[in-house]
Amino acid sequence: MKSSNSLLGIAGAILMSMTYTSCTTDTNEPNQFAITETTLNQFKDLGFDVSDIQVDQSVNPLTGIKEKMYVLEGDIAITEENLLQMVRSEIAHEGACGEQYRTTNLVGGLPRTIRVMGYTGGSQALDSKMRTALQWAVDNYNALNTGLNFTLTFGTNYSSYDMVVYKVSGAGGGSAGFPSGGNPYKFIQIQAGTSNYDTNVVEHVITHEMGHCLGLRHTDYFNRSLSCGSGGNEGSSGVGAIHIPGTPTGFDANSIMLACFSSSEDGEFGSFDRTALEYLY
Repeated sequence: MKSSNSLLGIAGAILMSMTYTSCTTDTNEPNQFAITETTLNQFKDLGFDVSDIQVDQSVNPLTGIKEKMYVLEGDIAITEENLLQMVRSEIAHEGACGEQYRTTNLVGGLPRTIRVMGYTGGSQALDSKMRTALQWAVDNYNALNTGLNFTLTFGTNYSSYDMVVYKVSGAGGGSAGFPSGGNPYKFIQIQAGTSNYDTNVVEHVITHEMGHCLGLRHTDYFNRSLSCGSGGNEGSSGVGAIHIPGTPTGFDANSIMLACFSSSEDGEFGSFDRTALEYLY
């Protein structure tokens, strides 16, 4: 059992430029970054906790593209396109809260190779500890019995890669999104402060964020206080949080997909994390 005194949010303050509003000189002009009641209800219906929802207006430092991004539950980044896909999905689920959860969007085209790049350019370059941890995280996924094979390259020419892991400012943790169009979410941010912990903790954070990119939600979806020390149910059920067969109900303290992590993580999958991923892929 983790000590609540050592718990740290997976994301913390992932993006310092998050805001609910945008600057304008015309008070009658619609605010494109406002979070509408309709949007809040869509996320609620999908099973997300909207208590900490924010809108990110920052530019992706690698692509230079500015995109409207909702950030929920600390480390989950969802574009408007992702949200629309989930709302339109015909998959629905009602039932008891279980241990491992997935989104409606998964990686398709199995078997397939997932090409991962650890970014090495400029201020977004992974430090040496992050590079080692990323290799360990890739090894974690390749040790599973799935139709996914992961390769790892370090460099800057990321355009053809499926996942790109890079460093951003912040106290510790990371952020990522969910699959779209049958492909994993591409960009994984790891906060610089994560390297203040040992390599196993960094491995844990990267493996966790890669799990989101493959469609996994937080294991303690039904009660965030179990790993974070505070917070409640992120939603009882919905198309955005589907229980994965073969995983139990109750609290799995060994899951790498818990919403928050501690300074004593070993960086390895829990047994039901493996069950979940092997069931899905």
